[in-house]
Amino acid sequence: MSTNNTLFRPFSLKSLNIKNRIVMAPMTRSFSPNGVPTADVATYYRKRAEGEVGLILSEGTVIDRVSSSNDANIPHFYGNDALAGWQNVIDGVHSAGGAMGPQIWHMGIMDNHRSGWVPSQPFEGPSGLNRPGFNNGNTMTDADIADTITAFGRAAADAKRLGFDCVEIHGAHGYLIDQFFWDATNQRTDIYGGKTLAERSRFAIEVIKEVRKQVGDDFAIIIRLSQWKPADYTNQLAKTPQELEAWLNPMADAGVDIFHCSQRRFWETEYEGSDLNFAGWAKKLTGKATITVGSVGLDGEFLAAFGGASSNPSSLDELLRRMDRGDFDLVAVGRPLLADPHWTQKIRDNRTTELKGFSKEALMQLV
Repeated sequence: MSTNNTLFRPFSLKSLNIKNRIVMAPMTRSFSPNGVPTADVATYYRKRAEGEVGLILSEGTVIDRVSSSNDANIPHFYGNDALAGWQNVIDGVHSAGGAMGPQIWHMGIMDNHRSGWVPSQPFEGPSGLNRPGFNNGNTMTDADIADTITAFGRAAADAKRLGFDCVEIHGAHGYLIDQFFWDATNQRTDIYGGKTLAERSRFAIEVIKEVRKQVGDDFAIIIRLSQWKPADYTNQLAKTPQELEAWLNPMADAGVDIFHCSQRRFWETEYEGSDLNFAGWAKKLTGKATITVGSVGLDGEFLAAFGGASSNPSSLDELLRRMDRGDFDLVAVGRPLLADPHWTQKIRDNRTTELKGFSKEALMQLV
């Protein structure tokens, strides 16, 4: 199998025109004091564009709600100073021939940050919970929900205005949108709750519709989704292909162009009787483009890295087999690109002996 033929084909969809199928996965870095991306952050992203990454997705960047973040050093995607910082980021990426989209985010109900910093208003979510039995914030009112939907749309409009190539909505990993999806954290009895996953998707669908309204028909919208939760790695929101179809297709109809399907390990199958992974099933059921992600290019998996585990380069053969088969369109790469801005070029040129491993020290600096 030729890596060059598979991973290094161009991809175009609406506003998105990229040179290859490699996506830099969103990875929280916390190097933006008071929410403002610095020159070092701009350099960090520009280096990945210089390294020939096809599409860079930013670290999660929070929308304009007071309690949307639990970390003072997470970047904002609102306010003049933060948006000026993001203008520097995208200008640098474009000057290096790259393409980029911000991942817009609301963290929902969170644990308090280890630094001791807390927002000036309580965290907010569908029912005050971020996992079973853990209440650490307020249940959102109708007015809170409406303002949050508007804030997502405003962030997306700013992304387009600043010149970004697409936008990604963060709907995964136990954050706000995902808290609405999960019955363990969404115990509402109004129109934003419900017994089925499809019913609990109303908030996400309204966010997507507002984002689409603000950016127009020709701007690419991605949503990142996960079945697993930090509180439950084995969780399945959609337990059958039928439930998955009922979950995803309304989001596609609302305006999603690409589903970014987060798994801890991309090779794991989603349902019995098929070797398709999450991204493979999403593409099969919706007909939309998909991004696969999860321990690409390294042994070990990313959650272990936060506990100090190191990883070494691993084969891409299984990934390429599935990609050649048409299971998914794009591949998101996390830790290898965090540690080495030239990973894409090394893969392209078969310079496998130059590939670097990953250690927790890479999390402590912007390389």
